[in-house]
Amino acid sequence: MEPRISVHVGSGSAHTRLQPKVLELFLDTVMGPAPVGAQLRRAAGEREVMEPALEGTGEEEKKASSRKHTMAGSPVKGLLQPMKLSQAELYKEPTNEELNHLRETEILFHSSLLRLQVEELLKEVRLSEKKKERIDAFLQEVNQRILRVPSTPETELTDQEWLPAGVRVPLHQVPFTVKGCFRFLPPAHITIVGSYLLGTCIRPDINVDVALTMPREILQDKDGLNQRYFRKRALYLAHLAHHLAQDPLFGSVRFSYTNGCHLKPLLLLRPCGKDGHLVTVHLHPCPPPGFFRPCRLLPTKNNVRSAWYRGQGLPGDGSPEPPTPHYNTWVLQDMVLESHMQLLSSVLGSAPGPKDGVALLKVWLRQRELDKGLGGFSGFLVSMLVAFLMSTRKIHTTMSGYQVLRSVLQFLATTDLTVNGISLCHSSDPSLPALADFHQAFSVVFLDSSGHLNLCADVTAATYHQMQHEARLSMALLDSKADDGFQLLLMTPKPMIRAFDHILHLRPLSRLQAACHRLKLWPELQDLGGDYVSAALGPLTTLLEQGLGSRLHLMAHSRPPVPEWEIGQDPPKHKDSGALTLGLLLRTEGLTSVLEMGPEADQPEAADFRQFWGSCSELRRFKDGAIREAVVWEAASMAQKRLIPHQVVTHLLALHADIPDTCIHYVGGLLDALIQGLKETSTGEEALAAAVRCYDDLSRLLWGLEGLPLTVSAVQGAHPVLRYTEVFPPTPVRPAYSFYEHLRDRASLLPRPDKPCPAYVEPMTVVCHLEGSGQWPQDAEAVRRVRAAFQLRLAELLSQQHGLQCRATATHTDVLKDGFVFRVRVAYQKEPQILREMRSPEGMISLRDTPASLRLERDTRQLPLLTSALHGLQQQHPAFSGVARLAKRWVRAQLLGEGLTDESLDLLAAALFLHPEPFTPPSSPQVGFLRFLFLVSTFDWKNNPLIVNLNNELTAEEQVEIRNGFVAARTHLPVMVIVTPQDHRSSVWTQSGPSAQILQRLVVLAAEALPILEKQLMDPWGPGDIRTVFRPPLDIYDVLIRLSPRHIPRHRQAVDSPATSFCRGLLSEPGPSPLMPVLGYDPPQIYLAQLREAFGDLALFFYDQHGGEVIGVLWKPTSFQPQPFKASNTKGRMVVSQVGELMMVPNVEAILEDFAVLGEGLVQAVEARSERWTV
Repeated sequence: MEPRISVHVGSGSAHTRLQPKVLELFLDTVMGPAPVGAQLRRAAGEREVMEPALEGTGEEEKKASSRKHTMAGSPVKGLLQPMKLSQAELYKEPTNEELNHLRETEILFHSSLLRLQVEELLKEVRLSEKKKERIDAFLQEVNQRILRVPSTPETELTDQEWLPAGVRVPLHQVPFTVKGCFRFLPPAHITIVGSYLLGTCIRPDINVDVALTMPREILQDKDGLNQRYFRKRALYLAHLAHHLAQDPLFGSVRFSYTNGCHLKPLLLLRPCGKDGHLVTVHLHPCPPPGFFRPCRLLPTKNNVRSAWYRGQGLPGDGSPEPPTPHYNTWVLQDMVLESHMQLLSSVLGSAPGPKDGVALLKVWLRQRELDKGLGGFSGFLVSMLVAFLMSTRKIHTTMSGYQVLRSVLQFLATTDLTVNGISLCHSSDPSLPALADFHQAFSVVFLDSSGHLNLCADVTAATYHQMQHEARLSMALLDSKADDGFQLLLMTPKPMIRAFDHILHLRPLSRLQAACHRLKLWPELQDLGGDYVSAALGPLTTLLEQGLGSRLHLMAHSRPPVPEWEIGQDPPKHKDSGALTLGLLLRTEGLTSVLEMGPEADQPEAADFRQFWGSCSELRRFKDGAIREAVVWEAASMAQKRLIPHQVVTHLLALHADIPDTCIHYVGGLLDALIQGLKETSTGEEALAAAVRCYDDLSRLLWGLEGLPLTVSAVQGAHPVLRYTEVFPPTPVRPAYSFYEHLRDRASLLPRPDKPCPAYVEPMTVVCHLEGSGQWPQDAEAVRRVRAAFQLRLAELLSQQHGLQCRATATHTDVLKDGFVFRVRVAYQKEPQILREMRSPEGMISLRDTPASLRLERDTRQLPLLTSALHGLQQQHPAFSGVARLAKRWVRAQLLGEGLTDESLDLLAAALFLHPEPFTPPSSPQVGFLRFLFLVSTFDWKNNPLIVNLNNELTAEEQVEIRNGFVAARTHLPVMVIVTPQDHRSSVWTQSGPSAQILQRLVVLAAEALPILEKQLMDPWGPGDIRTVFRPPLDIYDVLIRLSPRHIPRHRQAVDSPATSFCRGLLSEPGPSPLMPVLGYDPPQIYLAQLREAFGDLALFFYDQHGGEVIGVLWKPTSFQPQPFKASNTKGRMVVSQVGELMMVPNVEAILEDFAVLGEGLVQAVEARSERWTV
C-alpha cells in the first residue's frame, strides 16, 4: 500500500483528508504504530458533511486530482485498519536510501507523518508545470499588447478630456487642481516581479505582478509633491485599460488597489475563455530607478502641502509642515520593486527549504485572514522576513520548509517590531535615517536593504500584535507535537467571528470623518490622502485598548477585501467598504468586574482619569478608607457583566470620537436570549449557583446526620444542574394548591385534569455513599433491600432532625429543601462487583460485566466523578456553562435530544475549553457555540476518538495508547467515541446513542448552521432573526403530530417564546411549602415513551423537550416491506394478498388514528405527509 495524503486548498481556505496509510519506510518496529490523524477540518465557507461511509454504505469522495485509493479487505468502507505485513516484510533490513530518508526526517521534521503532510500540501498549493507554461504564454501576449498601446499628446494634468468616454480615472482626485503635464508613452521596461518568478506563489489565487517602468519623459522633477506622481500613474493605467479592454485576448480588464492603498490603483488582466481563472496579471506603473531622490522621501519630510490639500495655509506661528511618512513610503515602494525582486531572487533562488517555508507561511497567514487588505501582512512581507532571518543566520539554506516555518513563528512570537524595529540595511552611512525616526512615524518598523523604506509602514500595531498572538499559539501547538498539529496549524480556518469573543461593527464608515475632526487628525488625513478610515483606526484602537484595560487580551481589526471595479466606473469611496469590524479577545479574570478603580483624589493622575472617563467618573470611599476616582458599571447578572465591554466601548467612542451608540453594532450576547427564561435578563448562572449552594447545604446535613447505622462516606452530585449545564435551571418551587388535588395520606399533590399541566419540576440527583462494613450482605437482592431500608431511614432522620419534607421509595429519597427538590440515592461501593458475579452450575464464581452492573457503576461512580470534574471546569472557565447550555439547546431544538445524552454534549463543550487549539479557550458563550458547531461538523468521528482530558490526567503516552486501541477495536465501538480519564475504552456516555443516522444528521445540520450564523453575526447592520438556525427543518418528516400547548409544561422554553401561555400553578412569592410538588410530570415525554413502545419497530420519533409543539415521525426504511403473515406480528399491520400469498403491511390509517387516540387531550392534530411515502 503506497502512503498517500491528499490535501485540497480551496478559495481562501484549506481542508485535509488523510487516507488510510501505513508507512513502509517507517515500520512499526522502528517508529511504533502510525498515529491516526484523520481529522476532517472544514475550510471557511465550504460545507462539508460526514460521509455516508459512517454507516458502512458510502464511498470515498472524489479527489480534485481524480486519484482514487481503496483499502482492500476493510470491513467498513473508509475505516482505517492496521496493515497486515508478512514476517519477512516486517523484519526486512532497511535500504541505504530508506535509512537516509529516516535520518533526514529525524533532523528536519519531528515525525514522518508531518513530513508527508507538509510535502503533500506543498504539492497541492504549487503550480503545475503545465499551468506555468500556459501562464508564460499569456504573459508573452500581455507584453506585446502593452507595447502596442499608442502614445498620446501632452496635456495638463487637469485636462482629462482626451480620455475616452468608456474609462474613468481610477483615483479620487481631491483636490482636483494640481500642477503638471501628462502624456502616455509605452513603458520603457516591462518586468515580472513578485512571487511568480520566485516559485513561492500559492493556489488558488495565482497573481503575477508586472512592473511597467514609465519613461522619464512623462515625469517631472517635482512630481513627488501633492499627488502629482499618483495622478500620472492613474492616468497611465486608464489609457492602458481603455486599449487593453478592446483586445479579445482578455476576458476581464478591471481596476483594483495595490494592497488596498487607494492612491495606488492597479490594472487586473485575466485571460478569456476557460483560462479565465488561471491567473490574474497585476500591472504596476512605476518610475524609472533613481528618479525620485530618497532624501526627499524620508519619514520626517513633507510632500503634501497644507495650502494645496486643505485650501488654506498653516497658521502664521511658524510651525513646520506636518510630515507625510505614508505618502512618502508609497512613492518609495514603486521605486524599489525590481531591487526587492533581485534581493529575494538572490536569497531564495537556489534554496528549496526557504521557498517551501514561504509557501507554508502564506497558507498560515491565509487561514488567519492576516494577509489581505491595507495593512495586512502580505506574502511579500513574509518573504522579506525570511530573507532577513537568512541574513542574520537564523535560517539556513539547508533547512526544510517546516523548520523555516518554525523559525519565523518563533521570531514573531518573541520579537515586538512595534518597539524594536529590524533592518535589512547593513550600511553605516550616517546620512541614512535612524530607526527611531521610523518608530516615531510608523507603528511597526522593518526597513529594506536601502535603509529608506519601511516595509511594514501600512501594518498597524493591532495587526502585528495579532500576528504575535497567533505565532505564540502556533509555537505552543508545534511544541506539543500533537498528532493533529498539522491540521490545526495549517488546515483550520480562523475567521474573526470564531477567533474573538466579542465583535463590534462601526457603521456607516462615513461617521469616522466626524471622528477624525473630533480627534484632530488633519495631519494624518493629509498624509493618507483623505483616507479617514485608516486615519481614525489607530487612535480608536488605542482609545479602546486603554479603556478596556485588564478585560482585554487582544484587539484586532478587520481589513476589508480589496475592491475591484469596472474601468468605466468611478473608484469606490472609503465608506463603500461597508464597516470597520473590531474583534475583542477577552480575559476571563477581569471581564466581569463592575469597577474601574482610579487614582486617589489628591493624586495628579486623577485629572487625567476624569478627563478620560468623563461623567462616568466619580469620587468613592472604599473600605480601606481611601477616597478614589472610580467608574462603576451597571450590571446585575453574569450575562450583563460579560457585556460590560459594550458599555465601555459605547461610552468612550461617544465621548472622545463623537460616534453615537446608533453607529455601533455590538455582537457579544445575541445568543443569550436562547437560554434566558421569558422576561428575564439573566442567562441562568445565578439560578444555577443558588441551586448548587442549596445542594452544598444539603450535603452538609447528610454528613452530619445522627442515627444512621453506617456513616456517610461521600456525597456527590450527579445532575446537570450541579455541573452548571442544565439549559433552563430550576427555580425554588412553591406550588399553588388550586392546581392540584391533595393526597393527604401521602402528603402529596396530584395534577387536576381540568387545569393546565403544572410546571415541570425535575429532582436533582445526589449520590450518598455509605461506609463499607462486613455487615453488608453479599447477595444482590439482599443489598437492594438493605439500601431500601437506608432510604427510608434517611427520609425519617432528615424530617426529624432538620424538618425537611421527604418522600422515600425503595431506590431513592426525594428531599424538598428551600424550594429545590433533590433525589438522594444511597450507594454501596461494592454493589457493582456483586452484580458482576456469575455462578456456574459447578459453583464456580466468575466476574463478568452485566448491563445492570455497568449501569450502576455509571450512575454511582462515573457520573458523580464527571459532574465534579465539570464543576471544576466551570470555576476555571465561567463561559463553559453558557456554551454547554447553548449546545444542548441547539441539539434539542433540532429534535435530536434523545440521540445524545446530557453527558456526551457536556463533554463536547468541555473539549472546546480543554483542547481549544488553534484558538484560546472561549470567554463568551457566543464564540464557544460557533466552535461547537465547527467541531461537530468537521471532526472525523469515524476514524478518531474525541479525547477530553479532564483535569489533564491523561499523559501523552496514554493518549497514543488510546488511539491505537481505538483503531484495533473500532468496529465494536459506538459511532461517536468520547474518551475521558475515567473511561479509556468503552465510551460509556455514547453507548446508547447517537446512532449512525442521527450523528450523520447532526453533522449535516451543524455544517449548514455554522456559515448561516456566522454570516448573521458578521452583518454590520444587524443579524436579522438570530433564532433561524435553532428552528428545526420539518420538511424531512413523514408525519407531524401537533401538541396542545395547554399540556406542555415547558411551553415557555420554546425557541420562539409564545407571546402568551398558560399559568402553571406556581406562586411568585417565595416561601416554604409543606407538600412535595409533582415531580417529573411531562405529558409529551410520557406520550413519546408510549409511542416508541408501541410503534418503535415501524417509526422513529423526534421531539424538542424544551417546549416543542411538534413531534416528528420518520417511517423506518424497512417498515413498508411486506412480511409473511404471522399471528404474532399483526400490531399496526393489515393482511393483503400478494401473488396468492398472505402478507403483512403497515395499516397507516389505523396507525395515525392510534397516534391520536394514545394522545387524546394532548394531540391537536396528526398531519400525514402522504407525498413522502407510499405503501
